[in-house]
This record gives sequence, C-alpha cells and structure tokens, in this order.
Amino acid sequence: MKYAIVEISGRQFWIETGKYYDFNRIPIELGKKIILNRVLLLNNEGDILIGKPYLDSVKVKGKILEHFRGKKTIVYKMKSKKKTRRKQGHRQELTRVLIQDIIIN
Repeated sequence: MKYAIVEISGRQFWIETGKYYDFNRIPIELGKKIILNRVLLLNNEGDILIGKPYLDSVKVKGKILEHFRGKKTIVYKMKSKKKTRRKQGHRQELTRVLIQDIIIN
C-alpha cells in the first residue's frame, strides 16, 4: 500500500491514490490539476522515506473536484450572571481534491 503524509492548508493529511479529501478553500478553478509538494513522509510498499522537514523528490498530483461549504457549526458565547449571550454560525469554505498519483523522482 502506497501512501504519503502531506501538509496542506496548515494541517497534515494521510493521502492515498484514488481517494478524495476535503481541504480548506484552495483558489483554483474546477477541473484544474494541483501538485502538492509539501510531503512529510512516504510509504512505498514498506519502503519509508521521511523528510527533513519535506521530501523534495516526492510530489502528489491531484484534481480539483468541487468547491463547497462545510457543515454549519454554532458558536455560542455566554457570560453567566451578566445577561450577555451571543450566537453565531460558521460554515467553512472547502475544496474537494481527488488524489490521482504519488510521483517519486
């Protein structure tokens, strides 16, 4: 099984080929190709490469599938005994990316 751990949008993701992942909004049009080059670790059928901090020889190819908004979360702030209440909703802007290939140079 071939997988990589990639850093994108401030977080780290376990990436496998043929699967799609939801990242924070990436400002690229639909259908365009994207290359993720911040690869921290690569497992190629048991052969493990670890970057310091990144692997320069490994790239991950993906395709932008869609832009959408995530599930709504409610932010509720209240100060007890002060009659102060504030309710606010938030929906995160997300981008769905299909991972097509992990390339080793």
